[in-house]
Formats: sequence, structure tokens, C-alpha cells
Amino acid sequence: MKVLKVLLLVSMVFGVVGCQPRDASTAKTNGSLDASTFLATSEPTGAIPVGEAREKTEDGQEVTLVGRIGGSSKPFIDGLAAFTIVDPKVPFCAPDEGCPTPWDYCCQTEAVKSNIATVKIIGEAGAPVSQSARDLLNVKELATVVVKGKAKRDDQGNLTVSANQVFVRPGE
Repeated sequence: MKVLKVLLLVSMVFGVVGCQPRDASTAKTNGSLDASTFLATSEPTGAIPVGEAREKTEDGQEVTLVGRIGGSSKPFIDGLAAFTIVDPKVPFCAPDEGCPTPWDYCCQTEAVKSNIATVKIIGEAGAPVSQSARDLLNVKELATVVVKGKAKRDDQGNLTVSANQVFVRPGE
């Protein structure tokens, strides 16, 4: 039941993200985007873990946070540069524990609730980029990322970061 609540929460957040208009200002003529627009070449300083950001960040505040891509069996949204990240302090499930998708944190559902955030990469016009973040950033589940952008809080306290910069930690 708790897993269902987390999945419902993530689905609601992604539903809101998916309703945003496309930002055509960042599209190239071939339909793909230049990832260098969003990828940072060095790690932004002052990053705080997702759990701390959920506790301390206010709506509209600039924030830099660190987390692992995950939180559900499908943390990426097809056709949209959006995904969820989980605080690095939350241990993901090991495949030898019988978990085929360790990035869903199925053995840590309670810890994920207060340690998850949604990241949506935005273009110059402030609209979400309409290309998969997996392809745009060349990342996969459990990659550690540092994102920089503006915090958005909803009535339930969920945190979404409209990111204009993402750093992917190498080898993680």
C-alpha cells in the first residue's frame, strides 16, 4: 500500500510536469537539443541533499541539490526532460535482494517519501524541454546528479526543481 502511495504521488507530479507547453526556443531543426545548454562541465558548489532541500527550501528559491536518479520503476518521462531524484543517503535495493529495479527503492518506500524531488529541465523561455532526459543528458537510473534551478513547492510539500543546469557525476 505504501508503494502505491509513493507511485501515485510521483504520477501526480509527473502529470503536472507533462502538461507544460514545449519550449521551441531551444530546439534545433533536426528535433534534438544541444545538451551543452544544460550540462555543467564542473560540479556546482553548495549542493544540498534532496532530504535537506525538502525541509529547508522555499517556493521560488534558487537551489542546488544532489541526488540519485530513481524513486520509481520508471523515473524518466518519455519525451520530456524530467525525472525524479532521491537523496544519496537513502540506500537503493540490491539486485541480490531480489530487486530487478534497484532504482525504485522498493525496500525503502518510507525513506523515499521525504527524500525525493522531481527535476524538470527548462529551456530559455522557462518551459520544460520536450526531449527525454535520459537521451539529452546521456544518463541512466542511479546516476548521481547535481541540479541547479528554482524550487517549486506544492500544497503537500513536494519539491520540484526547474533546472537550467545539470552536472552528472562521473562513474556514479
